[in-house]
Amino acid sequence: METVISVKSVCKSFKKAKVLDHVSLNIAKGTICGLTGNNGSGKTVLMKTICGFVMPDSGSVQVRNKTVGKDFDFPPDLGVIIETPGFMQYMSGYKNLKNLADINKKIDEDRIKEVMRLVGLDPDDKKWVGRYSLGMRQRLGIAQAIMEHQDIMLLDEPMNGLDKAGISDVRKILMGLREEGKTILLTSHNAEDIEVLCDEVYEMKNGVIKK
Repeated sequence: METVISVKSVCKSFKKAKVLDHVSLNIAKGTICGLTGNNGSGKTVLMKTICGFVMPDSGSVQVRNKTVGKDFDFPPDLGVIIETPGFMQYMSGYKNLKNLADINKKIDEDRIKEVMRLVGLDPDDKKWVGRYSLGMRQRLGIAQAIMEHQDIMLLDEPMNGLDKAGISDVRKILMGLREEGKTILLTSHNAEDIEVLCDEVYEMKNGVIKK
C-alpha cells in the first residue's frame, strides 16, 4: 500500500524535557491509524510535527514523499483538529467556515452547508460560536477539517465533548471518509473508538512509540 505519512526517527525536546524520542511510523493511504497514550505522552506534539506547527530537533517527516519544513511549511490538502478548534467567537458557525473557505477558494457556499449538515449542525443557525457547546465546537472543527475534500486528516480527540449520538455520527463520517480513500490519524482516550475505527494502532509512552 502507498505510504502517505512517514515519520523517521523524530526527536523533539522542550528545554530539557524530551517529548519525542526517535519516533518512527508509516501511515498507508486509505487507512485510519490510531494513536493512544496518556496525557503528556507526546501524541499532540507528534501531530503538530506532522503538520509543520512544530519542527523536530532531528529526524524528518514526509507527507506524500515531500519533507515538511523543506518542501512546504504545511502539507497541502491536510485537515486538522489539534486541541480545541479555534474559531471567531462572535460569528456563526457558517460564517466561520465561509471565512476559512474564502482563503483557498476551493469550495462554494453549497459545500459549506452540505458539510455542516453532515456533522449535525444547522448552517442557518445564527448563534455565535462563543455560545456553542463543546460538542458543537467539535462538530464544527470536523466540518472545517473535511470541507475542502482534504485527503489526509489529523484529528486529536475528535469525539471530545460529544454525546453518544454524536460519537456514533462521527464514527460513521470517519468510516465513510476511509471508504472514499481518505487517510486519517486520530487520537482517542476511548478504547472503543480505537477498536471500531482503526486499521492499525500506535501506542505512545514518554515520547516513545510502539506499534
